[in-house]
Amino acid sequence: MDALSDVLRTAQLTGGVFLHAEFTAPWCIAARMSPELCSPFLGPAAHLMPFHYVVEGSLEAAVEGEEPIHLEDGQIVLFPHNDMHRMGSDLKLAPTPASEIIVPPEGGGLHSIRHGRGGPATRMICGYLGCDILRGNPVVAALPAAMTFSVESVGPADWIRATFEFAASEIAAGRPGSETVLAKLSELLFVKAVRSYVEAMPEGRSGWLAGLGDPAVARALALIHADTRRAWSVDELAREAGCSRSVLAERFARLIGMAPMHYLAHWRMQLAAQELKASLTPLARIADRIGYESEAAFSRAFKKAFGAAPATWRRVESAKG
Repeated sequence: MDALSDVLRTAQLTGGVFLHAEFTAPWCIAARMSPELCSPFLGPAAHLMPFHYVVEGSLEAAVEGEEPIHLEDGQIVLFPHNDMHRMGSDLKLAPTPASEIIVPPEGGGLHSIRHGRGGPATRMICGYLGCDILRGNPVVAALPAAMTFSVESVGPADWIRATFEFAASEIAAGRPGSETVLAKLSELLFVKAVRSYVEAMPEGRSGWLAGLGDPAVARALALIHADTRRAWSVDELAREAGCSRSVLAERFARLIGMAPMHYLAHWRMQLAAQELKASLTPLARIADRIGYESEAAFSRAFKKAFGAAPATWRRVESAKG
């Protein structure tokens, strides 16, 4: 498994749709995702990332301080940090808070919006991705405020469009069974968006995703994620990555923001948190799985990273539901 896939897997992403919207020009709304909107479909999540799929028409979208983005049918805009954003046919208009015009479903199904003044129509299906363990996740932290891409870059556009519309209509009509399809499709679209963003990143950028563009750093990341239990050294990683120790150490620190061994320790803690939250695996076994020689050493490292001993942290997280 490559490093990006491993990080995304550990984030425990889940997704789906919560809203079907139809706007007629002129219109402008201000929106931010709230847990209540997707609570019927989503369990506890540390972080929510809304996306909007344009089924028909066009619109402008913008996060405060960022340049507006133009979207046509078949395109998706994703807001990885759930920032307040404006959408509309004309962003110069005073925005209507989305919370004031969302109509809740009757007896289950999707929320809906019908808003505007009767001009050209724009239809959207709005969805979400939930990230169960956000703290320390290097991918989500490295993403921009807004990301756009076309469904054609993922697969057959007609198939994706038909799947979205059919599954959303089934849920809206109160007929269950399509939630899993939409969840998997949402996750697929997110992974594709991240990969496309990495491939298009210009040279000179720093951050975890930029590290994937450097052959030596990418190789070192892949090695760490493929065998976190191994007692890696910088010398071993550099040898496997085909460069000198000094070159790897400099590039890794510049791009990732920490030394290779610090990153290894950091990632071990992410894996431990996932295991503690998802299972009742004994602490000693978790310690061994992620590369600690003793439960005591693991407990000290975990408390330093999360501010609580593993057993205490597990109890608190379990109590959250």
